[in-house]
Amino acid sequence: MPKVKILSSVAGYDLSAADYDKKEKYLNSFEKNKIWLLLGYLSGKKILDAGTGTGRLAVEMSKNGAEVTALDVSSEMLKQLSRKSNKIKTMIGDAECLPFDKEIFDLVTAAFLIVHFKDPSRFFDEAYRVLKDGGRLLVTNINQKEPPEIKTKQGVIKIESFYHRPEKIREILQSLAFTIEKEIIVKEGENWINQIIVAKK
Repeated sequence: MPKVKILSSVAGYDLSAADYDKKEKYLNSFEKNKIWLLLGYLSGKKILDAGTGTGRLAVEMSKNGAEVTALDVSSEMLKQLSRKSNKIKTMIGDAECLPFDKEIFDLVTAAFLIVHFKDPSRFFDEAYRVLKDGGRLLVTNINQKEPPEIKTKQGVIKIESFYHRPEKIREILQSLAFTIEKEIIVKEGENWINQIIVAKK
């Protein structure tokens, strides 16, 4: 049996973009609608959705009146997003080196992103920089010790990912001067499947 290729986020998501939205229910299952309870009132807010993918969060936030900028490393994922909405500004870019001036966003969201970073510190540092004083970061941390197999037209692949303990994520955020305002640990039975944190600058 051939070994499954492990690809970078750019290569992997470019290959899987066309079929990515078929996974939406699966992705939502890690959050159990908790994100929308935590985000609250969005109208008029300037939001960066980092690692937006095909815009699962970005489209809903835009529908709720937010001014959304959607950033991703994969141009193919952003093409899928652009077909859904012409109100969202899309940008190809690296979340560890955000192409924005400091203090311009009210909120930065990052769902299913930090699993792709060996050390999320650089992204958290960048999120802090681009947030206005009092701005918030919403981040999810899925319990994924092994990247799932993804079927593409070029065969089955995996996308490089890393496992982070919830207490480690809390520790990093607090070391960068964020204040953790809210935290939800989503569980299935006795096992945690996702950590959702809202941290304030």
